[in-house]
Amino acid sequence: MDGTLVDTEPYWHDVQRNLVAEFGGVFDEEQALGLVGSSLEISAAAMQQMGVPWGTEHIIDHLTDQVMARVRTRVPWRPGARELLADVRAAGVPTALVTMSIRRMAAEIAAAVPTEDGRPAFDVIVSSTDVTHPKPHPEAYLRAAELLGVRSEECVAIEDSGPGLAAAVASGARTVGVPHVVELPESDGYTLWPTLEGRSLSDLAGLPGAGELVR
Repeated sequence: MDGTLVDTEPYWHDVQRNLVAEFGGVFDEEQALGLVGSSLEISAAAMQQMGVPWGTEHIIDHLTDQVMARVRTRVPWRPGARELLADVRAAGVPTALVTMSIRRMAAEIAAAVPTEDGRPAFDVIVSSTDVTHPKPHPEAYLRAAELLGVRSEECVAIEDSGPGLAAAVASGARTVGVPHVVELPESDGYTLWPTLEGRSLSDLAGLPGAGELVR
């Protein structure tokens, strides 16, 4: 979700920086980039190490509330993401949103995706709230495939971060990396696209080994 469907990473970085600063600490760009794609529990632990004297759930709720308030003012959609999603949905391909944000935020973002038929943009949402092991563990993707009633090897996953790519690849899904805030290295384990802009269902079907999956 964050960095692939919506560009909320600047929101997260800003509210994290503000929270750490409130308690006299410094949260710099390098630290922000190091947390991209990580679970909120990991982010909360980093905030605690920087001097925030709150419990994990308190930090997570505070950060999420602050980011959601900004999203309600403006949803920063990533180029091509909604268009690709609309093309996939029009063809009847089941969709899942897999994110390490908590469920209430994931549900709000999913509900904000415009659809022509009024149906939900995603058949399934799997958030950090729904798994025991965060990315880069594959549990979230395995759970999404299970809820969709398919094998993970029958899925295509699109990710923007290192932990997300690792999770998707480990699940067995055909994986596309779309770099955004952090650079992604070349790898035989996934395909790199510079952007989702101009991409369609036919591009997903053209991924190595995916021709029989996308139909």
